Amino acid sequence: MDKFIYKKAAGITALAASITDFKYKKHAHQEYAIGVTLRGIQHYHLEGSLQLSHQNGVMLFNPEQAHDGMAHDKEGLDYVMLYIEPQLFLEATEKKDIVRFSTPIVYDYSLEQRIVNLSNAILSEKDEAFCSELFLSLTGFLTQSDFYLKDKKENALIGKAKNILHANLEHVLKLDEVCKELNLSKFQFIRLFKAHTGITPYQYFLNCKIERAKQLIEQKKDIYSAVAQCGFVDLTHLNKHFKGVYGTTAYEYMSHLK
Repeated sequence: MDKFIYKKAAGITALAASITDFKYKKHAHQEYAIGVTLRGIQHYHLEGSLQLSHQNGVMLFNPEQAHDGMAHDKEGLDYVMLYIEPQLFLEATEKKDIVRFSTPIVYDYSLEQRIVNLSNAILSEKDEAFCSELFLSLTGFLTQSDFYLKDKKENALIGKAKNILHANLEHVLKLDEVCKELNLSKFQFIRLFKAHTGITPYQYFLNCKIERAKQLIEQKKDIYSAVAQCGFVDLTHLNKHFKGVYGTTAYEYMSHLK
């Protein structure tokens, strides 16, 4: 049976998941996602390449890095994942610029244990101060490793497009209006956006809506407010898309939070 448990502490969201039949739709998170495969094989596509994270594999996802996900075989999959806001990551590492992981999967016992320890602390609702100390230990280890490199500057046009999309999350995506502001044809824009992000403008826009809904649920503990403010037709509409990204409905996600 598929199972997803979310908890949040010290600004970090932890997920413990056990899946057999569930498949994540192609999506991207605005946060860093760092996880460990505990049992089975995590099967996903990242930037056009198939990735297989075997037991003890550490998965490193950069912000806005499009991917899907599933169990590789009928034996199923257990894993934990940490979702970390880029600003929090920079604060902990004392870096000025956003960094990107250079390798999607690594096998390193020390890194694996730091991720598992922090995940367990958040999921078992340990004190935030303790969770913060474990987080600092994790980021300190990462800064001393070769797992990441400096980010390349984002294409200015893509950056502008993202800003336009983020500013209109409560509305329906009007592609013609976006393209007019960018001085591009509809097909030029779709091709360019997908080439830089790995997903289409619509997929990105929908992902942003879902992430914004998740943030509102965390802040207000009100799923209907999230429905209204993020432009979903109704709760069923939100739940359908929310589950495709997080494996659980918006209501179930809210019930996991304190």
